[in-house]
Amino acid sequence: MPYTRHFQLTDDLIQHLDPVLMSLHDPWIETRYTGFLAVSSVTVLELALKTIFCDFGARKHVVLGTFTSSYFEKINGRIALGVITKEYIPRFGEKYLQRFERQLKALENTTLRSNGYSLKSSYGNLVAWRHAFAHEGVMPPNASYAEVKRGYESGKHIMNCLATSMHR
Repeated sequence: MPYTRHFQLTDDLIQHLDPVLMSLHDPWIETRYTGFLAVSSVTVLELALKTIFCDFGARKHVVLGTFTSSYFEKINGRIALGVITKEYIPRFGEKYLQRFERQLKALENTTLRSNGYSLKSSYGNLVAWRHAFAHEGVMPPNASYAEVKRGYESGKHIMNCLATSMHR
């Protein structure tokens, strides 16, 4: 099953929320919607990450597929870049880590030059904001709806980078 199918849930939510937030004039309600979007975004990115690694394991060997499925069943929102590069990818081999880091660096440079923001920082902010909203019920003041959307889009690009890296 393609990992990108998970994105549809949050893509649909954004399509619904965009016109709602344009007509909304209540900052408190806007922070609630922004928090819900952060939670939804990280959830689908986590599902995509799990699918990428589980599909990789299953393609390599049935035993690796079984182990991978069991291992990634319990990650519970642990999808920060540091976790991906220090815990997850190295378990499959250095060549996959090097490939991911090379592709991510190129993607980061392209995004900085063409769009003027850091893809990695945007993604990192999304993960942190989701954590704050899910565990403390608050969105940090610097977490706007537009910034959460950007973080989600950055996450989709990072998952695409991961998926292309996890091939022979």
